[in-house]
Amino acid sequence: MTAQASDAKTYDAIIIGAGQAGPPLAGRLTSAGMSVALIERKLVGGTCVNTGCMPTKTMVASAYAAHLARRAADYGVTFSGPVGVDYKRIKARKDKVTNDSRSNLETWIAGMKGCTLYRGHARFESANTVRVGGDLLTAEKIFLNTGGRASVPDLPGVNDVDYLTNSSMMDLDVLPRHLIVVGGSYISLEFAQMFRRFGSEVTVIEKSSRLTGREDEDVSAAILSIFENEAIEVHVGADDIRFARQGKEIAVTFSSGKPPAVGSHVLLALGRTPNTDDLGLDKAGVAVDLRGFVTVDDQLRTSVPGIWAMGDCNGKGAFTHTSYNDYEIVAANLLDDDPRKVSDRIEAYALYIDPPLGRCGMTEAAVKKSGRKALVGQRPMTRVGRAIEKGETQGFMKILVDADTRQILGCSVLGPGGDEAVHCVLDLMYAKAPVDTLARAVHIHPNVSELLPTIAQELKPLA
Repeated sequence: MTAQASDAKTYDAIIIGAGQAGPPLAGRLTSAGMSVALIERKLVGGTCVNTGCMPTKTMVASAYAAHLARRAADYGVTFSGPVGVDYKRIKARKDKVTNDSRSNLETWIAGMKGCTLYRGHARFESANTVRVGGDLLTAEKIFLNTGGRASVPDLPGVNDVDYLTNSSMMDLDVLPRHLIVVGGSYISLEFAQMFRRFGSEVTVIEKSSRLTGREDEDVSAAILSIFENEAIEVHVGADDIRFARQGKEIAVTFSSGKPPAVGSHVLLALGRTPNTDDLGLDKAGVAVDLRGFVTVDDQLRTSVPGIWAMGDCNGKGAFTHTSYNDYEIVAANLLDDDPRKVSDRIEAYALYIDPPLGRCGMTEAAVKKSGRKALVGQRPMTRVGRAIEKGETQGFMKILVDADTRQILGCSVLGPGGDEAVHCVLDLMYAKAPVDTLARAVHIHPNVSELLPTIAQELKPLA
C-alpha cells in the first residue's frame, strides 16, 4: 500500500544525486533559507570524485612519473637500476585522493544548516513526491543530478567473459599482463596509455575508422602516432567485435579473418548511459529522449514544472565542469534573477593522455560544414621552444577564426600543458574578443601558450 503525500516529510527542495551539481546547489538553497533533502544512493561526489576525474587523473600522474623516469637518460639523469612500478601503491595513492575528497564533501554537506542527507534509492511517486526506502518526501522543487554509468552493448560473447568498466577499473588491485581496451575515445585512451606506462601490454580496439572520431583527422592521427610510439597496439575499423574464453585468457575478435587479440583483462569503454531508468520518472510525467536523457530546456527545466535536471542525466554535457555549470545556471535563475542558459556555454574539454589535448569551440570539420569563410593557423610542437626544452614535442596547436567577423571559432592544443593553454583562447571566446586581441597579446616566455599570439598573426584561408 502506497503512503499518501500527507504522510510525507515536507521540504522546500529535494535534490536527487550528490554529484557535482547537487551539493553546491544544496549549499546555495540552504544559504537562502530553504530546507533541502539531498538524496544519494551510493557515494557522495558522483563519478568525478569516485570513479572519474580525480582517481583517474591521479593514476595518470603516476603513469607520467614512470614514463619520465624511463626517459631520464634523455635528460642526462641516470639510475642504478631499472624503473619499477608498485601498482598496489599506485592504487593506494589513488584511493587516498578519492577518499579524502569524498570525506571533505561529506563534512561540508553535514555542516549545511537546513540540509538533510538521505542514503538510499529515490523513486518518484508523483510530480512532487519521492520515496527513499521507508521515507516519503515531498517538495515543490525537485532537482535531478543522478549522473550516468558505463554502457555495455550486447556484443557477441560479452556476457561469457569477465570485463571491466571505468568504475570497476578503480577496484582492480593487480596489474594486467595484457589489457585489451574496447573503445577508442576519451576514457579508453586514458586508461590505455596509463596501463602501458605501468608495464602492461595494451591493445585498443575501435569500430570507427580512427581514434577520437569527434576530433579532426589531424588530431586523431597525432594521437595514433603517440600511442604507436609507446608500443600500444591499435586496431581501428573493427567490424566484428566478439568475445570468447580462451583458457584463463580472453580472446577479443575485432575483424573476421584476423586472429583475435588475447589478453588477461578487458576494459569496455563504449559510451555512457544516464541513470534515469529506475527513478519512476513516468510517475512524475518527466519526459526523456530515446537514449534515456531527461529532456530539458535552455534553463534546465524538465517537461514538468518544478522539476529540473542537471549533469550527465540531461545529455547537455558529460563533464564535471558542465555539471557544475548546470548548478550555476539553475541557481542563477532561481536565486539571482540572472537568466543564464545552457546555450551560453562554449563546448570545451580535455583528453588527459600525455601530452594532453585541450579543446574548445568548433572543430575544423564543423567549421567547413557550416559553410562560412574561415581562417586557420597551426604550429607543431617541434616549433615551440618550451616543448623543445621539456623534451616533449609531440602534437600541435590550431586556431580557427571566422574570416568576416574575426571571432575565434575553435582551438585545439595537443601538447605539453595543452589542457591549460587552451583556456587562453576559451576566455577570449567568452569575451567575444576578435582574434586580433590574441595576436597583440604579450605572453610570458618561455611558455607553450606564448605561440598562440604568433599563430593568430599567421592565419591563412581554410581550404
